Amino acid sequence: MFEKTAAVVKRYDELNHLLSSPEVLSDPDKLRVYGQEQAELSPIVAAYKQYLAIERELEDTRELVAEESDPEMVAMIREEIADLEEQLEQIAEELTRLMVPKDPRDQKDVIIEIRAGTGGEEAALFAADLYRMYTMYAASRSWKTNMISSNETGIGGYKEVIFEVRGKDAYSRLKYESGVHRVQRVPSTETSGRIHTSTATVAVMPEAGDDIEVEIDENDLRIDIFRSGGKGGQSVNTTDSAVRITHLPTGIVAQCQNERSQLQNRMRAMEVLKARLYDLEYNARFAERDEERRMQVGTGERSEKIRTYNFPQNRVTDHRIGHSSYQIESVLSGDLDEFVERLAAEEQSQLLAQVA
Repeated sequence: MFEKTAAVVKRYDELNHLLSSPEVLSDPDKLRVYGQEQAELSPIVAAYKQYLAIERELEDTRELVAEESDPEMVAMIREEIADLEEQLEQIAEELTRLMVPKDPRDQKDVIIEIRAGTGGEEAALFAADLYRMYTMYAASRSWKTNMISSNETGIGGYKEVIFEVRGKDAYSRLKYESGVHRVQRVPSTETSGRIHTSTATVAVMPEAGDDIEVEIDENDLRIDIFRSGGKGGQSVNTTDSAVRITHLPTGIVAQCQNERSQLQNRMRAMEVLKARLYDLEYNARFAERDEERRMQVGTGERSEKIRTYNFPQNRVTDHRIGHSSYQIESVLSGDLDEFVERLAAEEQSQLLAQVA
């Protein structure tokens, strides 16, 4: 690990030199990028220097033992050695934690897509439950949510709902939600009392940022204008204001119908399109560059069954970490921190094992 830490210190010194060079001082973009990188490395450098200082002090103190003949002094020196060894161990643990690679997307706002899967109308109702769960979780953390697009059913469900969440560390806490969610319960539409199993798919995407440039050529877009639809497909707008944008090279489609004007809907649809293209490009680069870092926790595999909500047993089980909560109503009311914290801890543990 300390070879990696020494490399960080070397890079930190290089950044100091770069940030004082006329070329960088005259370029605001470079100044911002290098300054941000230096700020991220600063805690590691400080901890490493503290580690080296205590290590030197420990070596000097150990030498004193061999030179001292007074039993009381030897005992005092040995106590000091024990204290320094404990400090050294604590700083080593802190260094290991600081060296864990950080996901540059953690600070980003997110766009969440929820789609009803198998189970017909019950799956659409479950998608609505998940939408409510995430909006309530966002509210509990003082995040803002905003609907982008929705396709409602006649009895309160969603075939599809897309919305954004804006707030501090939104992606870092919501990224674990990507995947297939499964519900087991007696549907309200079921008269015989049989338990049905339905699914909904959740995709959590960070909004496009400066770390990866997303270039969109207008010539690569097909833009369709149509009339917004409401519950059961009825029209909710007397003008053609809904917008669907298709990115022809990738086939990715984004649409928005919830804003009042066609221009607003187009802007919102472009945000969704950029987020999808950013997600696509980031995952491609991540797979090529760092395949060994792909964790089973937080990879966002959309085909992976990640969680089951079992109403008869009042149980929510996350299959990735084998953890269950027996407070299903509380979870569906936005109390997600129990799962988020455990998933984050598991990911941290796996990353620490690679750094150590």
